[in-house]
Amino acid sequence: MSSGAVAEGISRLRWRRRPRALHQLQAAAAVGQMGLVQAYESHFQSHGIHSAQVLLTREDLADRRRYINARTTLRTLLSLHVIPVVNENDTVATDEIRFGDNDTLAALVTNLVEAQMLIILTDQQGLYDRDPRTDPNAKLIDTAQATDPSLEAYAGPSATDIGRGGMVTKLYAARRAARSGAASVIACGREPRVLERLAGGETLGTLLLPSREPLAARKQWIANQLEVRGALVLDEGAARVLRERGSSLLPIGVAEVRGAFIRGDMVACIDARGAEIARGLVNYDADDARRIMQKPSHYIQSALGYVAEPELIHRDNLVLV
Repeated sequence: MSSGAVAEGISRLRWRRRPRALHQLQAAAAVGQMGLVQAYESHFQSHGIHSAQVLLTREDLADRRRYINARTTLRTLLSLHVIPVVNENDTVATDEIRFGDNDTLAALVTNLVEAQMLIILTDQQGLYDRDPRTDPNAKLIDTAQATDPSLEAYAGPSATDIGRGGMVTKLYAARRAARSGAASVIACGREPRVLERLAGGETLGTLLLPSREPLAARKQWIANQLEVRGALVLDEGAARVLRERGSSLLPIGVAEVRGAFIRGDMVACIDARGAEIARGLVNYDADDARRIMQKPSHYIQSALGYVAEPELIHRDNLVLV
């Protein structure tokens, strides 16, 4: 996962600062991709390694079929010992289909290929308890749980106006990768042979550990969707069963339906306080879900005239968050 296309385009176009207009950013990305690809191709070729360019938008990972296509392509490239250089497809992405930053995309690609670890290289040695740029007494955090809420207070914004992310986006990326059981390391890209040393087991930067075992590929996809189309508000009993057992969600446990989703869309399952418990692929569209909510499953036939499934969300299509 590589940054640099927009920055390279800004340099080639001799602009003094990063533009804000989307069409200018897309133009810079289109120009910069040429230099980025040339740089990777020449360096990898000097080691006898082939590289490939893969450009993605959020829609590619939000659609199940395109997700599978992207996953198959990346895994095939890796099996052929080709290094895929992944970037957001900035030249066509609009605000509605953007990832927003490369750290987020890196986490999603980690889950896409079922990687065990995400390594995020930055200009700092890792995550510190204070900003090392202003506080010489700042201490590096060696190891922590990715979901530790206290870490957010340590993360700060980007130090430059060229990049889009800062340490906080790297922390969020580590948390997203952790949802599927992947560990993350935030380390300095200027360290000599940093990837080789990390692969050899050397302790560098900040290691952020997941709190759960890896999920099956389908549940990885569910857990990391960015487009949630609606929500199902659960009663207390259904919320408790989902948290404790991860069972299928039946219509009788739904107290409210929010949104205008259709069958197969991603929806969030939330409790009465608004806390998200799970998300999954719904078996009925929103209007039908409203007609059968708070009813037992045997009521579906008489209410709708058909039965797609006895569950609103089957446990195989649902993941706790």
